Amino acid sequence: QVQLVESGGGLVQAGGSLRLSCAASVSIFSINAMGWYRQPPGQQRELVAGITRGGSTNYADSVKGRFTISRDNAKKTVYLQMNSLKPDDTAVYYCAVGYGLGYDYWGQGTQVAVSS
Repeated sequence: QVQLVESGGGLVQAGGSLRLSCAASVSIFSINAMGWYRQPPGQQRELVAGITRGGSTNYADSVKGRFTISRDNAKKTVYLQMNSLKPDDTAVYYCAVGYGLGYDYWGQGTQVAVSS
């Protein structure tokens, strides 16, 4: 069982930055997929960014060039650096990890609110 704890959310003005962190309760050296999802108010959850054990990354078109995902295996943590934030980025952000290609474990979420 993997427990994930997100942090770093909050309220920020449009154009600002936030860095989300997700700390795992176990070593992540053997975890392949690590990602961030978000769920805006009244909408479905969507993938924001993902990173594999080999370092390959993928991003939603809406965040390309603004968000960067990274992982620190030694710290058992995955990060999401969010720059040039927009009101449309307002959502609950969830961390997810999986040993294979999919995501098996989820965090509780952290709220990000971007004011215009």
